[in-house]
Amino acid sequence: MPFTTMHLKILLPFQVFTDKIGVLRIVAETRAGSFGLLPNRLDCVAALEPGILIYETESDGEILLAVDEGVLIKTGPDVLVSVRRAMDGPDLGHLRDTVEQEFLILDEQEQSMRLVLMKLEAGFLRRFTSFQHD
Repeated sequence: MPFTTMHLKILLPFQVFTDKIGVLRIVAETRAGSFGLLPNRLDCVAALEPGILIYETESDGEILLAVDEGVLIKTGPDVLVSVRRAMDGPDLGHLRDTVEQEFLILDEQEQSMRLVLMKLEAGFLRRFTSFQHD
């Protein structure tokens, strides 16, 4: 039996950002580029990159969201998107700026912090090992 619409649920770490029924199409961004989902597409899983997620309903029209990295899972008519952050905005330009300024810069800061923590852990392990040999 063919599906005519999808049920989209966008989850953030501590809340449901969007829960929409009657979704006609979804466009998301991955490392390989943008891809679209229609109701009868085969089930799939995709790793999402920070970017613009678009979905369309008959009642609301086209909705644009800025989303951080995450995962998209489609099973039958249900599409679950789990991302760290999501924002809606007045227009595509504003959302693109949000992605570039907030999501990508924070990712760079997180990478720098992880590098510092790795160096601290490595230094701690070296010192701990030297104490055990003494």
